[in-house]
Amino acid sequence: MPKTLDRYDRLILQSLQREGRITNSELAARASLSESACLRRVRALEAAGLIEGYAAVLNEQKAGLGVNVFVSITLERQERADLAAFEQAVRRVPEVMECYLMSGEYDYLLRVVVTDTADFERVHSRHLTSLPHVARVHSSFALRTVQKSRELPVR
Repeated sequence: MPKTLDRYDRLILQSLQREGRITNSELAARASLSESACLRRVRALEAAGLIEGYAAVLNEQKAGLGVNVFVSITLERQERADLAAFEQAVRRVPEVMECYLMSGEYDYLLRVVVTDTADFERVHSRHLTSLPHVARVHSSFALRTVQKSRELPVR
């Protein structure tokens, strides 16, 4: 990562988060830089790993996966090998969008996308309860998305 992000880096990162397909010339104009200086900065941010990649953001509803379920998983025990086996297996479940190792009451929190409750029942019975070392699964359906941001606050 660059030693410190200056205002040009912050402008570049904010713009790319909002519009990943922006041209370098438009990005340079927004950041008040020459095109070559802007491109050098973008390449440096990529090389530093601050920019991990570029992707299209799909509309979950229009893709037929408009139901979000938050699933808390408790493992039988928290031994390193058990955690590793669970994590390797959960990565292979395509409906799992996010998986976090947690502190507190349960071991993992997953965000799962499905079409409806019947689809979640399929994912639950075929995948979630079959993951290695799972002792307990607790699911909560999101009723409505109030806030969802894809932009990190760049400071």
